[in-house]
Amino acid sequence: MLKKLNKENKKNLSDSLSKFKKLPKSKKVYFKSDRFKEVNVGMREITLEDQDIKNLIVYDTSGFYSDQNYNHSYEKGLKSIRSGWLSNRKGIKKSSKTKLRFLDHSKCKVRTFPSIPNKILKRDQMSEITQLYFARNNIVTEEMEYCAIRENEGREKLIGKFIKKEDIVTPEFVRNEIASGRAIIPSNINHKELEPMIIGQNFLVKINANIGNSAVISDVYDEVEKLIWSIRWGSDTIMDLSTGDNIHYIREWIIRNSPVPVGTVPIYQALEKVNGVAEELNWEVFKETLIEQAEQGVDYFTIHAGVRLPFIPMTVDRLTGIVSRGGSIIAKWCLAHHKENFLYTNFEEICGIMKDYDVSFSLGDGLRPGSIHDANDESQFAELKTLGDLTDIAWKFNVQVMIEGPGHVPIQKIKENVDLQKKYCKDAPFYTLGPLATDIAPGYDHITSAIGAAMIGWYGTSMLCYVTPKEHLGLPDKEDVKIGVITYKIAAHAADLARGNRGAYYRDYLLSKARFEFRWRDQFNLSLDPETAENYHDQTLPSEGAKLAHFCSMCGPKFCSMKISQEIKDQSVKGKEEMSKKFKELGSNIYHRS
Repeated sequence: MLKKLNKENKKNLSDSLSKFKKLPKSKKVYFKSDRFKEVNVGMREITLEDQDIKNLIVYDTSGFYSDQNYNHSYEKGLKSIRSGWLSNRKGIKKSSKTKLRFLDHSKCKVRTFPSIPNKILKRDQMSEITQLYFARNNIVTEEMEYCAIRENEGREKLIGKFIKKEDIVTPEFVRNEIASGRAIIPSNINHKELEPMIIGQNFLVKINANIGNSAVISDVYDEVEKLIWSIRWGSDTIMDLSTGDNIHYIREWIIRNSPVPVGTVPIYQALEKVNGVAEELNWEVFKETLIEQAEQGVDYFTIHAGVRLPFIPMTVDRLTGIVSRGGSIIAKWCLAHHKENFLYTNFEEICGIMKDYDVSFSLGDGLRPGSIHDANDESQFAELKTLGDLTDIAWKFNVQVMIEGPGHVPIQKIKENVDLQKKYCKDAPFYTLGPLATDIAPGYDHITSAIGAAMIGWYGTSMLCYVTPKEHLGLPDKEDVKIGVITYKIAAHAADLARGNRGAYYRDYLLSKARFEFRWRDQFNLSLDPETAENYHDQTLPSEGAKLAHFCSMCGPKFCSMKISQEIKDQSVKGKEEMSKKFKELGSNIYHRS
């Protein structure tokens, strides 16, 4: 999709857009807001061959990349759809960027983004600008309106047999959920390219894809390619988990070309600034890193403020110890200095920084279990209680919050995680990695985790962090990213069905209808991965005529249960017609003399 480019190769990437392959029988459509003239919500329309239902509108995360009328330049970044919204919003001012004392530009080994903004947006110190503040004050923002339209997937036109009026999400409902803390819209005011989305238990279950280079493998174009690939297949957010010397520069490319929220773990870059020595971390380095990333446009930060000094001894008897990278870094710092976690002691100042840019918290589960043996232990839940306390503090600053969760958890212990998270964290959105339901399948952990993800989503988790086949084994490549995203779209959709989402049900209904009616093309195109579905079919029946056949290669023409069932239905209809005709021929009398 994207051609690799290093400092010596200055070739422009704009010609790569033609290689962004749209999904078959799909086109970009836009739904206009009645409230805000500048709000136009992009979705995907799938054209069907159904005699009664001509198309289906589905949620679309691909941004302008799938718009047939849009020409993209990776060097300039995406169109800034929020610029007009933000320029008219009181309390936001243009500001010069913060001078960075701890970022060494001489270490940069990748090409820098050529269109970096000269000025950034920031809160006027006498004002409040977060989505949580507006929601609490009964103000519906453009972002809230956008999310309401997006969640409905065009269902307003389907009210009747399948969709009821009460199934429609309204902007006022979105506002109320945010005001209550049950939902967040991660939307840094410096991420103007963002197409807003909402994370909360009363909305569609979302998924996140992790991308990012490592200190071993570092190429900006590989990461931008993973971003585009992730959103093509349906990732709702991405987290840039880059490590190494090029973090700042890769992140700029990602944010400027991302229509979805971007999250980070700032402690990773802070660690790079002290040459990887955890003991040398300090508040000033971390504080600068937060400001640096907020000014670039990062939408949510994973902050491991719940890893407190008293909790670290609780992990000694664990089988796999502290498996969170951020959690282990903080634990090492705490023990080296025998001091309380500086993220915990400076938490109110962190809140003050985040409210300046409307960055959301993703409060990190630094003590999550890394094995089935360690699930639901004392240290995990001690941290979770602390995250609940920190949530209250963040809300006092009008900063949006979601809570990160495990990890490795056997099926029978999953529900307890959700129940305690809701209790301790007052229904703040839950964002979980899996959880993996077993430890015995390296190479297949996208499956072991999807089992737990579907269940925890059903119980109330709002966003699922994907796991790829490379989990525990290596850095994911492009194909691993696709597998991870599709696997988690399945888990999220299964959770949506279990939670009663009528839009999810309607798509299942249409695909099953297409399958029963042997509309092969519709069956492919309504699926999460049309290309793979068609490829598997064509491996044994590749001809175009086979896509009209009333059988596949599994059962053949004589043993297809769907075909037999259809014949039974036809015979039933014919039999009813014959009996009706006979009834009329006998005079339409209910009773007859024998």
